[in-house]
Amino acid sequence: MLQETVARLEPLIPLERVLVVASGEHADTVRAQVPDLPGENLLVEPGPRGTAPCIGLAAVVLQQHDPAATMAVCPADHVITDAAGFRQALAAATQLAQDDYLVTLGITPDQPHTGYGYIQRGSSLGKPGGQPAFQVRRFAEKPDAATAQHFVASGEYYWNGGIFIWRTATILAEMATLLPSLHAELQRVVGAWDSPRRMEVLSAAWERVPRTTIDYGVMEKAARVAVVPVDIGWDDVGSWATLAGLVPADGQGNVARGEGRPLLLDTVDSYVYASAGRLVAAVGLDGFVVIDTPDALLVCPKDRAQEVRDVVERLKADGLDQYL
Repeated sequence: MLQETVARLEPLIPLERVLVVASGEHADTVRAQVPDLPGENLLVEPGPRGTAPCIGLAAVVLQQHDPAATMAVCPADHVITDAAGFRQALAAATQLAQDDYLVTLGITPDQPHTGYGYIQRGSSLGKPGGQPAFQVRRFAEKPDAATAQHFVASGEYYWNGGIFIWRTATILAEMATLLPSLHAELQRVVGAWDSPRRMEVLSAAWERVPRTTIDYGVMEKAARVAVVPVDIGWDDVGSWATLAGLVPADGQGNVARGEGRPLLLDTVDSYVYASAGRLVAAVGLDGFVVIDTPDALLVCPKDRAQEVRDVVERLKADGLDQYL
């Protein structure tokens, strides 16, 4: 998926202008998956602190190289089937960004999904690059089913896909106002970026930066925020049921995967994963997800796969951190 993310950008943004921000544990994987990525274009975070510090780090490094830079923030784990439409939307958003807007791509919803945040559009901003664009009226948290139904029926709401476009100067100015402690730490980091103390200063700063998302820390509070609606075959593969729909199934609609041995009898429309050395037998299932891993087993109907987050919350509440 990282390779696909880079590939869909390359006709618009060459690889030498792509930065990848990753954790230390993923750094070698990134190098292996994108071997032509320039070494200095891999930014290694000392630890996960949320999307605001991650994006801020990329922004200060980019601005150091080019004070007039415009950046696109693209999560590396999304499926986008219409790559040309995606690039067209990025180009349109870039035009808006030159007017100091923080721009996000709004995914046109095809169902009342409760697993995504939503963006409500406001006044029209015309059609930059032939793409309709709007001011953002508000961001809405992940809704319940009834609220999601209302959002979709209104035609005014889009899914928040976490894809952003802005000038580095614009986002850093907003961080200086809305997240001043983060901004101060980023300035310390970039001041040492070309010195032997880079990782020492970065690691110390990451101990102090506030843990927050770009949505909560900046986007929900900033004044000049725009949305470019898109219908580009987007999916963030946020559940096992979603993954099941993206990989080839057999004639019964089943997907059987894993290093172990899945055995399906009288089973339809199900996704079964068997971990190494394990036989997982499913008998008479219809529309189920069965995920067997060395330390945990998940069994649930596909249409309730989003409720894995409830399992996670229960594990946290019961102090079962070894499973997290």
